[in-house]
Amino acid sequence: MKLQQAFETQAKACAELGSPFTARLLRALPPLLMPGSALYERLANWPGDIGPAGASLPLRLAGAFHSLVLLDSAPALIDVFPPKHASDAAFVAALEGALRDHGGHIDAWINSPPQTNEVRRSAVLIAAAQGLAARFGLPFVLSELGASAGLNLMWDKYQLGVAGRRYGPEAPALTLAPDWTGPAPPEALCHIAERRGVDLSPIDPASEEGKLRLLSYLWADQSDRIERTRAAIAVADAPVDAADAADWLKGRLTPPRDGQLHLIFHTVAWQYFPQSVQAEARGLTEAAGAKATNRRPLAWLSMENDGTTNAGAELTLRLWPGDEMHRLGRADFHGRWVNWSPGRAFDKDKRAGLG
Repeated sequence: MKLQQAFETQAKACAELGSPFTARLLRALPPLLMPGSALYERLANWPGDIGPAGASLPLRLAGAFHSLVLLDSAPALIDVFPPKHASDAAFVAALEGALRDHGGHIDAWINSPPQTNEVRRSAVLIAAAQGLAARFGLPFVLSELGASAGLNLMWDKYQLGVAGRRYGPEAPALTLAPDWTGPAPPEALCHIAERRGVDLSPIDPASEEGKLRLLSYLWADQSDRIERTRAAIAVADAPVDAADAADWLKGRLTPPRDGQLHLIFHTVAWQYFPQSVQAEARGLTEAAGAKATNRRPLAWLSMENDGTTNAGAELTLRLWPGDEMHRLGRADFHGRWVNWSPGRAFDKDKRAGLG
């Protein structure tokens, strides 16, 4: 994908996801990236896909500019970032100044891919966990693939409010209330026996650098997302290992955990794994599933782009024993809405079939 096309594709996506400011930023930047400059040449010659499904260079740049604002390092930039609004001339002048005065910071910042840890995706995790707890009545072992900072591994610390019901602790770190279509999840007690995640480049939310990186990738005109992420960071303590997902999963799946339900999950991460890693992780999970029993069940929950023109991400759940496949509905990539249709996935007498 060419540079200009990548920026426009991402700008359109940002606008559709409720961030007109980030769309404006990404449309203003390409004319300012001068051919022959070090930054332009680096971006123009970046290997592979630079768009949203690949390296996400536009979002890396957007994060770099936002980080300068969060660091209070560029007064002119602060004056044109939300909640302030600037004229086109002032906006462009501030971006030009940042490119000129903070080129080294921007160049270093784009070395890392965006890792947003969108906490609202936990609405799907809470709903599915309620159903699994109601069906199996066992404590959970959690394994998240592509966990980044592990904020969504902390879903049991958050409260979900849908269909007139509240799920989760009485004093939650934050409350999620997506636009909800479909039946309310069953009510059950969710107990987490152990939780852990994996990421090639995990972020430490306890460090100042980690907090900055997490917040910078959020869109500056979406203050609610920033507030939720700050609240999630405050309670985050899930360990996230730096490793290849498949290699790590091999150790997580052996030996089986008697008297516990092992829940493997990933949210908008699978597409970024190489096909070889996907295939190995799938094979390991299926092999472990073949050995699962009702005393040590295995669940694989996925919230991912399925490559269709349907809105949002597809929600799927595979369960063992029995290798059941259930489609649970769809959800907005940022968790703003959930269309929940779990079928018989959480029926206690369900043994096999497609929900």
